[in-house]
Amino acid sequence: MAQPQSTATGAPPAQPRRGIVKQVLSGNAVVIRGQPQGGPPPERTLALTNITAPKLARRANPSGEGNAVSKDEPYAWEAREFLRKLLGGKEVMFDVQHTPSSGWEYGTIWVNVGGEPKNVTDMLVSEGLVEVRQAGIKQTEELRRVTQLEVAAKAAGKGKWNKEPDQKPVVRDVSWNLSNEELRQFVERQQGKELDGIVEHVRDGATLRVLLVPQFQVLTVAMSGIKCPMFKREGDKEAEPYAEMAKFFTESRLLQRDIKLLLEGVSNQLVLATVIHPAGSIAELLLKEGFARCVDWSMAVVSSGRDKLRATERQAKEQHLRIWKDYQPSKGVAIPIKSKEFSGKVVEVVNADALVVKTGDGVQKIHFSSLRPPRTPPKEDGVEGGAAPKSRPLYDVPYMFEAREFLRKKLIGKKVNVTVDYLKPAQDNFPERTCCTVTREGVNIAEALISKGLAYCLRHKQDDDQRSSQYDDLLGAEARAIRNGKGVHSKKEHTTHRVADISGEPSKAKQFLPFLQRAGRTIALVEFVASGSRMRLYLPKDTCLITFLLAGISCPRAPRATDSVSATEPFGQEALLFTKELIMQREVEVEVESVDKGGNFIGWLYIEGKNLSLALVEEGLSKVIPQAERSSHGRALFAAEEQAKAAGRKLWEGYVEPTPDEEPPEEAAEEQTVERKINHQKVVITEVSSCTHFWAQAVDQGPHLETLMEQMRSDLTTNPPLAGAFHPKKGSHCVAKFTDDLWYRATVEKVTSKGDIHVLYVDFGNRHVVPSTKVAAIPSGYSGLPPQAKEYYLACAIAPDDEDWLRESFTAFCNEVVDKPLLLNTEYRMQGQEYVTLQHVSDNTDVAQKLISEGLLRVERKKDRRLTKLLADYVKAEQAARKARLNMWCYGDFTPDDAREFGYQK
Repeated sequence: MAQPQSTATGAPPAQPRRGIVKQVLSGNAVVIRGQPQGGPPPERTLALTNITAPKLARRANPSGEGNAVSKDEPYAWEAREFLRKLLGGKEVMFDVQHTPSSGWEYGTIWVNVGGEPKNVTDMLVSEGLVEVRQAGIKQTEELRRVTQLEVAAKAAGKGKWNKEPDQKPVVRDVSWNLSNEELRQFVERQQGKELDGIVEHVRDGATLRVLLVPQFQVLTVAMSGIKCPMFKREGDKEAEPYAEMAKFFTESRLLQRDIKLLLEGVSNQLVLATVIHPAGSIAELLLKEGFARCVDWSMAVVSSGRDKLRATERQAKEQHLRIWKDYQPSKGVAIPIKSKEFSGKVVEVVNADALVVKTGDGVQKIHFSSLRPPRTPPKEDGVEGGAAPKSRPLYDVPYMFEAREFLRKKLIGKKVNVTVDYLKPAQDNFPERTCCTVTREGVNIAEALISKGLAYCLRHKQDDDQRSSQYDDLLGAEARAIRNGKGVHSKKEHTTHRVADISGEPSKAKQFLPFLQRAGRTIALVEFVASGSRMRLYLPKDTCLITFLLAGISCPRAPRATDSVSATEPFGQEALLFTKELIMQREVEVEVESVDKGGNFIGWLYIEGKNLSLALVEEGLSKVIPQAERSSHGRALFAAEEQAKAAGRKLWEGYVEPTPDEEPPEEAAEEQTVERKINHQKVVITEVSSCTHFWAQAVDQGPHLETLMEQMRSDLTTNPPLAGAFHPKKGSHCVAKFTDDLWYRATVEKVTSKGDIHVLYVDFGNRHVVPSTKVAAIPSGYSGLPPQAKEYYLACAIAPDDEDWLRESFTAFCNEVVDKPLLLNTEYRMQGQEYVTLQHVSDNTDVAQKLISEGLLRVERKKDRRLTKLLADYVKAEQAARKARLNMWCYGDFTPDDAREFGYQK
């Protein structure tokens, strides 16, 4: 190999230093770094000797007084750009000649051009972009050489030595700062366009300072959709983990490189943009290497590639790379594969965040994933408004009604495709929720709802994977709605829906009756179906709610949530489902004829021209009443009933038409009055399951049970059970430890695959899940005594339907009965269960009657002569509570036709 030339000839020395140019500071100064070894490498700033470059423009120092903005000197930009394009990111050779006290080093740099090392100082001088320093410098062979090169450049009129008037240098007018409003307007003008720029500084792995060219506008840019570990502010000594490595990763690829920016949004002084580089997506690379995470707040503005960013982040999480080294997936309820996707018909819209879908397996309620419905606006003190008296969220919460109507008009009766994203476990007395992404004809319903400003995108915790599979689309939809000021994001005050509720108001109903009668057929919206012939309607024209009963027919009683099986009449459920599927939340026409004493309107209802009363009779789900013959529909109703009888449909199954010769059986003699039997037993309540369901022990058996328990525990202590000797099965009698670590008699109710055993403590009525090590066979001699706790239900009492009042009722019942001696009387038995009344020993107060009088229970009317007086007392107490609007009656007459849409049920 030939010996290198001397520095006097411009060639590098025999053993030059090597490094990579990280940054070009000006036309004669660069920052050189070494090779990385386990972290960011050391750096040094090197200025070229013997030359002076024109000075670049500098921004004002905010902390310095009198420090104004400076402009470029002629050819300063050209010199910097020549050096940047020549050296940026390349490996160079250099030699340090001296280091003054300023800290900068001075020397010479060589770069490989065409396979040969070229002296960078010579190249700059030859292009006429710098001047050779003469004053105060000792004349050397190297100085004389570069001086000759400068003379040649002057003679050729190159660079700053050019005298041609049409070849002027670029003197930039740099815009360093924009106000928030100016920046927002700039981004709006340039949104969707690819702008050329140069990365001038890397603040952290995902935040850059970019100079747009040729506009010479300086922007602080945050990469859309991601966030890297950050450096602490002043006063904090340590940066976040991997902040240095992430910064170096970005610097080594982008610093002073030509890029393209796709502006997508703005946040204060940060411009959100996608950085486009010929080598690929830097955001995706940062995620792939575990240097960044996806962030929801900026992912919303990403114009394309969101799914790819999420998938790359997911891959880094699975590999536990860098910031994800301690990552643990969110724990959620496992979803069976066969239940992951299904399709069905929408039969009901529940407010603005849930649907009831009918599938081949039945009816299922689902919630939209990552969606929050409109909520009550905050009060003046900043606290979110609570439910006002007689609150109806559907009408009182701004945009709730519009959201429900949007869903209703698009989905009711339509087929949708459902993808289950996650199951939200039961908590705070709310049941488990199935959260799904719902689409129709390829349109994401939640995204459409949010884009209209009729719902919010729910914000999840950063590492919470339990979210919508299309979460980024929801964020994007919300960003568009906010930008356009739609719906809940509008600055205009929302007009409240003033809806008059005439249900259960006989006086108001009678006053309103003439108007409805004169109106003839009126458009109505079915809000709730209580039974086959009873429903709740909203009249848009009159903005009122009414309870409507079908005229001309009698439908079997439909079951309620708190009804016993015996209270349901045959085909009541079928009639309810038939009517519900046909008219629920659909627009119908009604023709009002009269009103009953309860304030319920009676008339005819038409769905798509079909008389609903007639449809029920044709299906054999209702009977025609005699009063129907006075109606214009009477003949059609009786004819339809005859056809249903002949076909033996539903109610008429097995019906035989009586012959004229047959005489009806004589009426039985009037029943003698049957007295109610009273046989009080003194008890204590040991377990309360609900406000009408409990377990009790006879007081007189208490001492015997205590003696038995002490003897049994003594025997088990003397002869402890062998581990694994007892093999529990469902229904097995055993002994099991409770949380106090004492043994009690129990019955096995369930054995799980994990070895957990669900037991019922037969002497107290409470249940518990215990490991197999705390269950043993019951010792001989202790299984003969019958269980000392018996299960009971309150007679003639119904729990509230609303979950809030159900909790209040439960608390009040516990306060009344726990740790107090009571008198129990069995009133009747049904399906093997005993229904009883409870009285306090001290004053004979009936517990159920007291709770009914406080508006915490309702009366279940039983057709039993023995209970006539008891029911009369209960009904009187209920009427007094209703009149005083106590607790559950605070909104007036609370009946099953008050649907979930009106805030009474969840």
